Amino acid sequence: MYILVRSTYRIPMANHYERNIEIIRRFHLSWTDTESRFNDLIENHQGFDRLKPLRKFIENLKCNERNNFFRLRTSMTTLIISRSVDQDLRMDQKQIQIEAIDISDFEVTLKDGEKIYRQYRLGNLEDMRLSQLLATLKHTLID
Repeated sequence: MYILVRSTYRIPMANHYERNIEIIRRFHLSWTDTESRFNDLIENHQGFDRLKPLRKFIENLKCNERNNFFRLRTSMTTLIISRSVDQDLRMDQKQIQIEAIDISDFEVTLKDGEKIYRQYRLGNLEDMRLSQLLATLKHTLID
């Protein structure tokens, strides 16, 4: 497996193989953290049932090994998908934001900083447009 990596990222490793392993480790950890956060909100707080489709979406992506290619994070009812090595995103890094408006209402945005490339209002997360955004993001460099 090859991973596209921008040369400016900061992981002090001896070779490309070790860097790739570290990037994938960080990606996997971000998925675990995001799943835990959504599980906590759904199971322990009222009004977060709208996150259940996002949780299922994450499970489906993970089953398809997408956790090797993306970093996840959350901001309450928003899932953020990126190719960032680090948790924090710079203004120039592309990301997909999926805002859970309701159990069957999602605003999906491909953006970087303040620039929006695509934005959709979807009734479910199996929509082909979301799959296309993920494919687009997957072909950006990891940095």
